[in-house]
Amino acid sequence: MTDATQQGDVFFSVSEKIATIEFYHPLSNSLPGKVLNKLADTITEAGTNAEVNVIILKSSGDRAFCGGASFDELISIKDLDEGKVFFSGFAKVINAMRKCPKLIIGRVQGKAVGGGVGLASSVDYCFATKFASVKLSELAVGIGPFVVGPAVERKAGLSGMSAMAINATKFFDAEWAREKGIYTDIFEDAEQMDEAIMTLAKKLANSNPEAMHELKKIFWSGTDHWDNLLVERAGISGTLVLSEFTKNAINSFKAK
Repeated sequence: MTDATQQGDVFFSVSEKIATIEFYHPLSNSLPGKVLNKLADTITEAGTNAEVNVIILKSSGDRAFCGGASFDELISIKDLDEGKVFFSGFAKVINAMRKCPKLIIGRVQGKAVGGGVGLASSVDYCFATKFASVKLSELAVGIGPFVVGPAVERKAGLSGMSAMAINATKFFDAEWAREKGIYTDIFEDAEQMDEAIMTLAKKLANSNPEAMHELKKIFWSGTDHWDNLLVERAGISGTLVLSEFTKNAINSFKAK
């Protein structure tokens, strides 16, 4: 593996019953396995923390929200087991958000690609700036949004998810994502967005935790099978990433 797969981190803090989980990677906040696993564990831990009533999920920096899967790690995968483990990292994060008993607010300051769209679709209420366009780029590199697809479809519907999956090189703008239900509110800049996020977070921090938990179970009803489904989907991606087509496509993208 290259050094890029070992970079990145996840940060956690709590203030006035509001937890903030922030992930970072120098390459457009991409998600190598190391970051995915820590992100899933941090979300799970926040869900059991008695000092937390609501969670804000965000990424570092002013531009990209999340660049999706780490190309450096994708190109290093040598067999099906490695591939399945890597893509299962995305499954772990989505399932951690699904099972978390606390409501999760998403903060999307910029472009969301691939797995980043999956993250934005898996929070319970998502704020974004007008710069937060979305793209499911997986087919363009010979794979497909198999693991994040159920989460995106849950918010955007099958037609919205399939549009992004098929037109895999197109960025759909933030207003399109809002109309499809991925984003709830869009703002001119991050400052306005952050003000709105804190207003909502403070209200939720003082709301009944049991009531919010019961609401969350309703929001995610019909997804109990995702533990198995997303791992099965990870196997599909893990197989495809081994093909010569995919390896050549990823190398072409890296060379741009």
